[in-house]
Amino acid sequence: MNGNRMTRRSVLAAGSGAVAAFTIVPAHVLGLPKYKAPSEKLNIAGIGVGGMGAGNLNAVAGSENIVALCDVDPGNAARTVKRYPAAKFWTDYRKMLEGQKDIDAVIIATPDHTHATISMAAMQAGKHVYTQKPLTHDVWESRMLAQAAAKYKVATQMGIQGHSMEGHRLIREWIEGGVIGEVREVDAWCSLTYYPWGHAGWSSRWGERPKEKMPTPDGMDWDLWIGPAPMREFHRAYHPATWRCWWDFGCGMMGDRGAHTLDAVFAALKLCPPTSVEATSCGNTPDVHPLSAIVTFRFPAREGLPPLKLTWYEGTRPPRPEQLEDGRQMGNREGGALFKGSKGMLAAGVYGESPRLIPEQLMKEAKLPPKTLERIKGSHEMNWVAACKGGPAAGADFAYSGPLTEVCLLGNVAKRLDARIEWDPVNMKSPNLPAADEWIRRPRRKGWEL
Repeated sequence: MNGNRMTRRSVLAAGSGAVAAFTIVPAHVLGLPKYKAPSEKLNIAGIGVGGMGAGNLNAVAGSENIVALCDVDPGNAARTVKRYPAAKFWTDYRKMLEGQKDIDAVIIATPDHTHATISMAAMQAGKHVYTQKPLTHDVWESRMLAQAAAKYKVATQMGIQGHSMEGHRLIREWIEGGVIGEVREVDAWCSLTYYPWGHAGWSSRWGERPKEKMPTPDGMDWDLWIGPAPMREFHRAYHPATWRCWWDFGCGMMGDRGAHTLDAVFAALKLCPPTSVEATSCGNTPDVHPLSAIVTFRFPAREGLPPLKLTWYEGTRPPRPEQLEDGRQMGNREGGALFKGSKGMLAAGVYGESPRLIPEQLMKEAKLPPKTLERIKGSHEMNWVAACKGGPAAGADFAYSGPLTEVCLLGNVAKRLDARIEWDPVNMKSPNLPAADEWIRRPRRKGWEL
């Protein structure tokens, strides 16, 4: 087994001892105490409920019990707290997990840099876990969460809603059915940018973090918000909602939109760890993600598929293919993916939605394969709820989303260094660029070890 012939599953199992057997078995088969009949409601807690977490809770509140809410900033969470008056409120997830024993499952929608710490603690406490994308803040954390999910045998899901949509399945069926032939190249992109950095009430022209101190919102636990990251003084440039652009806290556009857009690419083309990743960045600084970047991943032949070149564009768009008719949009206004096959092309939106063949004549003439993949009934969140109750593993469980996140975050390492890195997935090292090690596994603040 070498770096050029490894599968996603073998990488996760490598060196993991007890978690090497990665088969997902329904909880009721194992006789685990957390199994609930489909008719029985889960008791769910939300951790980080002032933003996306509120939407995730709304998706399950109609059928399950929302028994606890946790947020380090009570003011930012006030609207969600008001919506669920019966739920007990906490500011510290550690105290919640220790003190409220009726919780079956948690939904985590905190900033990226705390995903791994909270997800690990929840799994160790025996809770089923739904964590927003990207799964973690660095590559090593993704590997650890995927292995932990297998060890603790809890139901998991990463919040990439496109994975449960129709477009995701159509892309897989069309590509696996050979509609566009052999695929050796894919372009994916998000044309958005975070500029001006820290735009909510403050901006930095040169992407430097603020030096002045602002008063922390009443009741907010800023030390807990910082968690494993380097300590920074509170500033509106970080919270609320503007943390994604900062290397200390967010995974930038690669984690924000890349986790969505590369999902269908990852699944349809059965991607394994890349052999190399290289990036050219514009506007990169030690503090903020770049204004724009082009990241190129090289994947080896795998499972009967040829080698693949995957190019990710952020803050810009790939060249328009000659086969695309005048006046026809590629992807959507925000971004998308373009699969380049030997018989034609396939384009889709950010979430894999609205897949369409290029040229249009191919769409009219192609014999599309039958729908062979099982469709998800209900929301992405409810797909996870069903898994929590003993059903099949959720579609984007950590066994799947851990390796997907690793790929995205390797792109961030290349962006950060503005360089080419070779990749050894077993040892989680870059043989040609030791400077990458610090970004593959970021230093953690004392007391916040994973």
